[in-house]
Amino acid sequence: MKFEKMHAAGNDYIYVNLFEEQVENPEELSRRLSDRHFGVGSDGLVLIGPSTEGDFSMQMYNADGSEGLMCGNAARCVGKFLYERGWTTRKEIALHTKSGIKQLQLSVNRQTDIVESIRVNMGSAILSADSAGSTGIFQSALNKMIDYPVQFDEQKYRITFVSMGNPHAVIFMNDIDELEIEKIGPKIEHLDLFPERTNVEFIEVIDSTHLKMRVWERGSGETMACGSGACAAVVAGVITGRSKSKALVKLKGGILEVSWNKTANQVYLTGDAHFVFKGEVN
Repeated sequence: MKFEKMHAAGNDYIYVNLFEEQVENPEELSRRLSDRHFGVGSDGLVLIGPSTEGDFSMQMYNADGSEGLMCGNAARCVGKFLYERGWTTRKEIALHTKSGIKQLQLSVNRQTDIVESIRVNMGSAILSADSAGSTGIFQSALNKMIDYPVQFDEQKYRITFVSMGNPHAVIFMNDIDELEIEKIGPKIEHLDLFPERTNVEFIEVIDSTHLKMRVWERGSGETMACGSGACAAVVAGVITGRSKSKALVKLKGGILEVSWNKTANQVYLTGDAHFVFKGEVN
């Protein structure tokens, strides 16, 4: 089976083209290939294929084999793959994902015909915590989880919940470089508040248009970047008065630009994408 490895802001996935390849067990394949010691090494597996609802489809699987709903970084890589590998000449692509159709807009260098950046319309930010399957006081769709306190080991964290088609628990704090994310990340991911688990973003506010972020992704652990998480961070920053509606988010793997049109409730993610290498695997 042929594959390509790509990354966007260091968020790396293994990409398989279903127009040319067949994948019978993507969950097991993702677990096997994502292993950074015994496999190819990645944050997961992405399958690119046909769609009856959009121009193309994207299926993504986390490193533990669980299927993800959406990944903004992966979506940008798919856009670059489709254009530069000759599967489309369009610079606007309707990409069908498990969380709906996402519109990609490609910025292409006229001289080199290389995709330099991709803007993804990530859709609406959903602020009702019941979209994560939350129970109890958050069961009502009118209820929002904003700076909601949780405590572990005498340390209190305040969660603001945002869904970008996938769940995000956003936590604003200082000195995120010193955070022992491998300890606190899994605890919040598996909180009873989130029966289907959640992604967790730890955000340090530099100023109202610059945020710094570390992310613990459900099913993958800490990753270099998370596009939908960056979107959730800016939305959470706006509704808590910490951020402007357009901001740059600095992650371990790079910088992403996020813009939230609050009136239309549409969130846009912009950044580049890169090929790493091609390969074959049995």
